[in-house]
Amino acid sequence: MTERDARLRIAAELRMFLPVSRRHEWQRVSPDGTSTLGHHVESAGIPLTEVGPMTVGGRGVGPSYHLAPGDVVEVRAVPRPQPLPNEPRFLLDVHLGTLSRRLRLLGVDAAYHNDMDDPALVEQANAERRVLLTQDRGLLRRRALWLGAYVRGSRPQDQLRDLLERFSPPLRPWTRCTACNGELVPAAKREVAPLLEAGTRRSFDAYGQCRGCGQVYWHGAHSGHLEEIVRSARQWAAGAPRS
Repeated sequence: MTERDARLRIAAELRMFLPVSRRHEWQRVSPDGTSTLGHHVESAGIPLTEVGPMTVGGRGVGPSYHLAPGDVVEVRAVPRPQPLPNEPRFLLDVHLGTLSRRLRLLGVDAAYHNDMDDPALVEQANAERRVLLTQDRGLLRRRALWLGAYVRGSRPQDQLRDLLERFSPPLRPWTRCTACNGELVPAAKREVAPLLEAGTRRSFDAYGQCRGCGQVYWHGAHSGHLEEIVRSARQWAAGAPRS
């Protein structure tokens, strides 16, 4: 390191975004007088959506700060739970379909389309003030995007836990349609009977129906698996120890 260099101290939670060969606490950068701190952080591989407070000499600085030779920058991760002005609403990219259904099962507003390209996702997220969820770092770097978040984990249960710990959305299980995200309302058996198989009509009496698509719901053969998802989610939301 020379006297003209600056250093970034990367929080442990953010080092997963660094190239494997450079996954170190300290990162050396060379101030050039024009590139911002945000540019240097993103050039290292870290989406700014994942970055929390940054300080130089104990003084808070933003992504637009211009580094000076000798600067030492503390780059922290976004705080958890992440504060938002309103109850979080989400938009998930094409690769997170299972996560979207699990969020809806918990009553979390989660929009999802399996045929929407990146510009359309950004447009909808901005228009509806939804947090765009993705594992595509390039999508998170789009300047037009108002707010996004990188989803950690390869398994749906890990992804769900990550989202609950990060945003702490209120949970209202069994109140949303897992197919279209619409709201569920109680439905009289006689009203939905024409939509049911004979075996279902004989076996169940309590039903819900989606206001949007008309899908009918009841506690059926898969309720045990779904109840376990709900139980685990409530534990995570309450801050239970990891199991």
